[in-house]
Amino acid sequence: MNAESASPALSRRRSFALSPERFRVLARVAVGSLIVIVATGATVRLTGSGLGCHHWPGCQPNEFLPARGYHSDIEFSNRVVATLTVLATLVLAVGSLMTRALAGSVKVLAWLVFAGTLAQAPLGAITVYYDLNPYLVISHLLLSLIVLAVGVLVLLEATRTVRGGATPLPALARLGGAVLLAAVSALVVTGTLATAAGPHPGSESVRRIGTFQPSIDVHVRATAAFGIVFLVLAAWAWRERARYPWLVRGCAGLLVLLGLQMAIGETQYRNGLPWGLVLVHVTVAACVFAWTVGLVARLWRPVAPGRT
Repeated sequence: MNAESASPALSRRRSFALSPERFRVLARVAVGSLIVIVATGATVRLTGSGLGCHHWPGCQPNEFLPARGYHSDIEFSNRVVATLTVLATLVLAVGSLMTRALAGSVKVLAWLVFAGTLAQAPLGAITVYYDLNPYLVISHLLLSLIVLAVGVLVLLEATRTVRGGATPLPALARLGGAVLLAAVSALVVTGTLATAAGPHPGSESVRRIGTFQPSIDVHVRATAAFGIVFLVLAAWAWRERARYPWLVRGCAGLLVLLGLQMAIGETQYRNGLPWGLVLVHVTVAACVFAWTVGLVARLWRPVAPGRT
């Protein structure tokens, strides 16, 4: 191939290339979509609408759209949001291949986000087939959170590609971050089990797992453990604020989310667990989880200072 014929081919490849800044936008959209799908999935569970559509991918036999009804509308709306989320993660995965500055490992993570999101569709179909087996329902939610965590890692690496990386924090801080990640994982798992045992409207259509009060007691202990580990990390961040100002800001943001989460949890508990408040509680929990994953990951993979 001579230089004259190679030049147009090279120009075409460059025209399809994505800049790191544009890929970071795709990563932000994907992470936002993954949080939204947690919220809409929780709405299905909390309103008892999981069997509102008895077939897959259509809602009714020989009909794609649902017949008019409260539960079928909620379940079908969740499927629409899920489809948009799959598309957002597919664009993210394809976009990673088009971003030349992106490391190969990040491209693998982007495709894992898409694969995990796509896997929700057959898992949802199996869950409906088995009449909302509670363990399948929980698996559905936990898979969503795992995919969300990987999506946050992709967003972090996209930011590092734009701004550059910095030296990892001291080993003690990274160890504290690992403990915090374990604590937040326990927090979301025990919260999921508490929701599965709760007497909200959605519990009337599915079998509960365990009983509510013991589940709440375990979740409260997990919350306390998370709070203690977080306060230790936040105190260290404040002491080292001159060296790591971003860590102080990150801890402050997490503190706000955690305070909001605890306030909502206490309010819903004292008011008979109205499903709307439980939904907000679950959604903020997803934000707490995502923020914690990002904060901990930055202890190992800091981002260079900058305005972007």
